[in-house]
Amino acid sequence: MNFSLTEEQQMLRRSVREFAETEILPHVRRMDEGKDFPHGLFKTMGGMGYLGVTIPERYDGAGMSYADYVLIVEEIARVDPAVALGVAAHNGLCSSHLFRFGSEQLKQAYLRPLARGEFLGAWSLTEPTAGSDAGGTRSRAVKDGDGWVLNGSKTFATHGSVGRVCVVFCVTDPSRGKKGISAFLLEKGMKGFRHGKVEDKMGMRASDTAEVIMEDCRVPASHLIGQEGMGFVNALEILDRGRIAIAALSLGTAQGAFETARRYAKERRQFDKPIASFQAVAFKLADAAMRIEAARLLTYRAADAEDRGEKVTGHAAMAKLFASETAVDAADKAVQILGGYGYIKDFPAEKFYRDAKLCTIGEGTSEIQRLVIARHVLGS
Repeated sequence: MNFSLTEEQQMLRRSVREFAETEILPHVRRMDEGKDFPHGLFKTMGGMGYLGVTIPERYDGAGMSYADYVLIVEEIARVDPAVALGVAAHNGLCSSHLFRFGSEQLKQAYLRPLARGEFLGAWSLTEPTAGSDAGGTRSRAVKDGDGWVLNGSKTFATHGSVGRVCVVFCVTDPSRGKKGISAFLLEKGMKGFRHGKVEDKMGMRASDTAEVIMEDCRVPASHLIGQEGMGFVNALEILDRGRIAIAALSLGTAQGAFETARRYAKERRQFDKPIASFQAVAFKLADAAMRIEAARLLTYRAADAEDRGEKVTGHAAMAKLFASETAVDAADKAVQILGGYGYIKDFPAEKFYRDAKLCTIGEGTSEIQRLVIARHVLGS
């Protein structure tokens, strides 16, 4: 077994870190306070290949591995988890779904510009009454002539208001339950398709999260993604891989919080000593470092399994669960180590604290991950 990064991956890590610290870091607080979505920054990242990381070059993607993808998300999250969330959602959900299940016509028309970062994509499964029970989808799609008419609403869609296109899931055959759900690609400008409320969130505030609304929205038959009735089954496969990216997001968040706490602990003096010399502080840092390293191994293992073509359901759920809860723990320790300064916005600890919590909720809560892992280890 080889736990070392290749020379190319080390170079990739350095280049992403330099980009994040130079181009993202100076704007983090402004974007967070104003809920400012960084359109220009995403255009820049598109030109650098960060928005088509695992998409093959034949579709204008960067053609990188999942291990490379994890490094990119991790390094961006180390500086700003909100921006990293956008990178993960664009790559791992919308673009990934189109690449794996879309027709060649849809790939040529939409996947190419998505991979180039010319516009952003959203992926919307959750509904107001269908969260963890995504199979309880109520949005409907009814055949009408040579197309479909969609009605319903989705919630908590990353890039729901800023995305040019959106993958949505609707019931096409109510008699078949979960196997009666299909996926469609919607584009801004389609009559009856619009975004609703943009959410005012506790954290990840520079990331766009909005409702998606369909009111007699007519969709061409060619915009059905994959086979009719296979939308939910395909979504589970997408979520498996998407959870690896959320593990990387969590890992970077934890690392950023840890480095904030370590730096402060070495500089802050009390009783004529840096507070890092006190066991109460040092042990917090030791515990955080241990959990982060374990989360890193789980996350990299899951990415490696994906690159090897192995089934990743169990690996992804374990990585996502452990890394996300590690992010919350590391952020909590950071706030505690900074004390009063951890509670004010002049220091980044409080933002990592607010951002980290989403990692235990998005793309499957911690409770759902434990259910997935239990089924995996029990063979059920």
